[in-house]
Amino acid sequence: MLAEEGPKALSTRRLAAEVGTSTMAVYTHFGGKGDLVRAMVREGFSYLNRSLTEVRESEDPVADVAVLGWAYRRNALEHRNLYNVMFGGSVLGSFSLADEDRQHGRYTLETLIRAVGRCMETGRLRPGDPQSVAHQLWIALHGLVTLELGGYLIPPNDADTCFEAQVGGLLMGAGADPAQTLASLERARGRRT
Repeated sequence: MLAEEGPKALSTRRLAAEVGTSTMAVYTHFGGKGDLVRAMVREGFSYLNRSLTEVRESEDPVADVAVLGWAYRRNALEHRNLYNVMFGGSVLGSFSLADEDRQHGRYTLETLIRAVGRCMETGRLRPGDPQSVAHQLWIALHGLVTLELGGYLIPPNDADTCFEAQVGGLLMGAGADPAQTLASLERARGRRT
């Protein structure tokens, strides 16, 4: 229901009718709409984590960072309503998520932190804090995805063009060589998921 009609379509009564049970069964299993939303958010982060961990490491960690970004975008586009709930961008997400729920999904960032760490270890980025650089990439990508999902990006500034400029610029700002970064982005394009 969430995927097909968005968050406004989700009600306990309608969910019960769709699965052929009573509202009491929904409350018994989930404890209420808030717990149902929390379960959906956790499932959404599970989908995101699966998308990111499916990206295979290569000899080019800079390309790996870009491929992780594409996997993040693809996941958001495939699960757009769930993505909005996960990050509080819908009435459901802001309605019942506690700070603990918001912090739950941080584990999905570990794959990107490792890739950024590999960039630093191989000298592709200057030494530093991989977690800090990964957060900067995540923040920028989240903004891009939010604008993409909202339909705000139009050619020549479409999402793909903005994505490559954004990732490339952030990596170069973290010390990546411009020519090598462009070559890595080209390699990443061939691995795009």
